[in-house]
Formats: sequence, C-alpha cells, structure tokens
Amino acid sequence: MEVRILDLTRQYEIIKDEVEKAVLSQMAGGQYIMGAAVAEFEKSFAEYAGVKHAIAVNSGTDSLVIALRAAGVKAGDEVITTPFTFFATAETVAAVGAVPVFADVDADTYNLDPAKVEEKITEKTRAILPVHIFGQPADMDGIKAIAKKHNLFVIEDACQAVGAEYKGAKAGAIGDFGCFSFFPTKNLGAFGDGGMITTNDDDLAVICRALREHGMAQNGAKARFLLDGVKDDLEGTVSPDGLYNPYKYYNYLIAYNSRLDAIQAVILSIKLKYLESFNANRKKIAEYYNQALGGLTDIKIPHVSEDVTPVWHQYAFRCSHKDEIGMFLSSKGVGSAAFYPVPLHLQKAFSYLGYKEGDLPVAETLTKETVCLPIFPELREDELEYVVRCVREFYQ
Repeated sequence: MEVRILDLTRQYEIIKDEVEKAVLSQMAGGQYIMGAAVAEFEKSFAEYAGVKHAIAVNSGTDSLVIALRAAGVKAGDEVITTPFTFFATAETVAAVGAVPVFADVDADTYNLDPAKVEEKITEKTRAILPVHIFGQPADMDGIKAIAKKHNLFVIEDACQAVGAEYKGAKAGAIGDFGCFSFFPTKNLGAFGDGGMITTNDDDLAVICRALREHGMAQNGAKARFLLDGVKDDLEGTVSPDGLYNPYKYYNYLIAYNSRLDAIQAVILSIKLKYLESFNANRKKIAEYYNQALGGLTDIKIPHVSEDVTPVWHQYAFRCSHKDEIGMFLSSKGVGSAAFYPVPLHLQKAFSYLGYKEGDLPVAETLTKETVCLPIFPELREDELEYVVRCVREFYQ
C-alpha cells in the first residue's frame, strides 16, 4: 500500500463542483486582483478568527514582512523568535533589516519557552514573534506578559494554526498581529499562494493595507502620518462610478505589491466553510495515532497543553531513530517528513549572527528527533491502520 504524506487531490474532489463554478464566474466577471471577492473573504475570515480586521496579502511570508513593518521594526532592532520553525519566520525579520534573536523552545510543545524569551530581552528588542508550530498555540499568556512588561509588539506566526484556539481565542486574535499562510499544504490552502494579516487595532490595519499596495492613496497618506507624523491633506474625490481613484498614483511609503488574487479569494471563501470539519478530521486522526502508538516506549507522542485546541497541521512525534524510521517507512510506501532538519540559528544564512551548536539545546534535539506522519482530512481508516502497522513493525 502507498500512503502519501499529503494528497491534495482528495480534498479537491470534495469541493470540485462548488469551486469550479465559483472560479468560472469570477473569471467571467473580469475582476482578478482584489475587488469584491477579496473584500468578502476578508470579512468572512475576520468573523471566523474573531478579529476586527483581516488584510489579505499574497503569501504568509509577506504577512510577516508587512506586520513587522507596521510594528515599526527597522534596521538595528531585534525580534525574538523560535529556531524551530520554517525559514520564513526569521527570514522576514532579516528582510526588514532587523536582527532575529533566537530563544530556545519548550521540549513538550516545541513552541517558544517564555522563560527563555525573557533572557533575550535587550534595549534593542522591538517585538516577539512566536510560532504556533504544527498547529498548537504557544504559551501566549507568558509571552504577552513579557511583551507588556517591556512594551513590545507580539506578532503571531499562525501560518500553521488556522482555527487553533488558546483559552477560547482563535490563533491570530491574541497578539497585536496574526499572520497566516494559505500555501496549498496548509489546513486552509489556496490553489496557489496567499496570506492574511489579522489585528484588532484600527491604525495597524490602515498601515498594513497601505504596505500591501505600494503605500499609495488614502491608506498610504494615513499610514505615513501614523508612522512618521507627517500629515497630508488629500483633495478631490473618487469618481462617482468608483472606477477611478485619482490618488492611486500618489505614493507615501516604500511598500510592496502584495495583493491577493480574486480567484484565490473565492476558492478560500469556499474552503473556509469546510475548515472546521476538515480540522475535526485531523483531530480524529491524531487521536487514533495517539492511542495506537502511545504504548511504544521508543517514541514520545505529541503533547497538548491545557486550555489549547490544536489543529494538527502536522503530527510530529519524537524518537531516537529519526533517519532510520523515515527510510523504513519510505520502503513500505508510507510518506513521512523530517521537520526541521536544521534549526534556524545554525542555518548557513544566519551564520553572521554567530550562533554555534549547543547554544539552543532543546531546539537542536528536536531537529534530530521529530518525525511527522501522514495527517490530512481525507485519510482512510485502512491507510491509518497501515501506517501504524509499519511504525510498530519498525520498533518490533
């Protein structure tokens, strides 16, 4: 039997008719960038996440860049984040000219350890960037307490955690910003790239909207005032038919072209309606794995903190034979993944920061021990049984 780590074609078959009809309608309508479809998706996502504002962008990476810029992070500032995550988390900090400062993680949750974060605070620290890794929220009470004490922004990297909850609040609604990715492999995945920024702050929302679209027009002028204190009086009006904004060619900030395609927005709007049921299926799969593998003394099944509802973007267990079990499963036709083989502080791209092996021991250990099994909503029972049988065979 072959069991893929992920098979996106199965979900497509579930929503095929609805998606194809909506996409064809959007194509026929002639509006392909931003517009009503994007506005409607932003509204629906904001309601789902329990926030005032949702600002659609063209990738999860851009959501982080724009949130950092909106927080005023600039060259020479420091942003504390985790070394156990995808490269983009820290890459975006460096991309805005700031310095990523890595703090070690909790051995059970794989998320930032607030106690380790506190140790890294300096006069240059501007923000804390926790990642809700594999779909489980970080210790946000601990992180927010530190941020409040030191007057720091909290930017949630919720790219793997859409729908997850921390003490009843959705991931992305807890810090100053929430950043999401709609890369096709995510729990809420587009048919291409896409991202979202969430916030409850009206001013931060204005800045994010300006930064995603060339720092232009009314939002650009407002953002310039909010960031730099420079006020501009805009004269004139938008044309009555709404087709032409005379301020489109007035630019106030050096920003980005990070608009979400309307076709992706209609696809995501449809998939958002299914997200809770898809995440519920992931939970059932995780519970099956936990029950079936919990008795093996050679592995440590994932830990779930109290007051947390994970969405199981990945099912990552710890073992002492990471490479060997990966090769064995592959020989049996079972897909697995080794997230992440190199902690970020030891990536060659960050060698200029001067970290060395042994600096962040928990994260370094996790990169040597975590194995991810197939977990997507459409996995069949016989496939799950086969995966478990193969894991047990390896250890027996």
